Amino acid sequence: KRLRLAIANKDFTFKAGQWVDFFIPGVSVVGGFSMCSSPGLLEREGILELAVKYTAHPPAHWIHTECTLDSEVALRVGGDFFFDPQPGDSPVKLVLIAGGVGINPLFSILLHVADLHGYREGKGNAYKMGTVKLYYSAKNTKELLFKKNILGLMNAFPGKITCRFHVTQQSSQICEELQPYVTEGRISEKDLEKHVSKDTLWYICGPPPMIESISKLLYNVGVPRNCVFFEKWW
Repeated sequence: KRLRLAIANKDFTFKAGQWVDFFIPGVSVVGGFSMCSSPGLLEREGILELAVKYTAHPPAHWIHTECTLDSEVALRVGGDFFFDPQPGDSPVKLVLIAGGVGINPLFSILLHVADLHGYREGKGNAYKMGTVKLYYSAKNTKELLFKKNILGLMNAFPGKITCRFHVTQQSSQICEELQPYVTEGRISEKDLEKHVSKDTLWYICGPPPMIESISKLLYNVGVPRNCVFFEKWW
């Protein structure tokens, strides 16, 4: 479920890639969800978005079964997994690697990159953004969240934002629109090593075994540890 929250506190901010602690009145368990919208949307419209998978975990269950249009919740931002370049910083390229619902914070970063590109075109003096490549792996194309939005970003910023979807258990026909961007099978060393360069930052989010294997793979091909950032989802 995609949740749009109107933020009442004008001083509330977050960085692309961060998560929120989600406090629900009457629910003792605190939820932890990554933002899937950009800091720019909050700035422009006072809106923040979360995508929450249905589970028995009380906060997620509440969102799917009890949350209504006028529900009020409290939020607290956290997390040191983010991309927040400043105008004077030297340009970097990004490789974003997502597994399953790990796409949420990376989609936020992708939207932030689009904002940076758009802002630069409008103002000319903002942060100069390098290219971004997203590798996104799921069981099948049905489980690829935000796929239409991601295709839209690729069309809006050709050559600047590119994406490769990987599916590991696809049984049905892949639709024509997605076909050119889909690879059957896991993300491999061969896919990643071509992006290795001294000005590339790597962001990985997904199940812990995936993070372990991808980060190990990156260290093996010579990526410095301080260029690899990850967020583990259990």
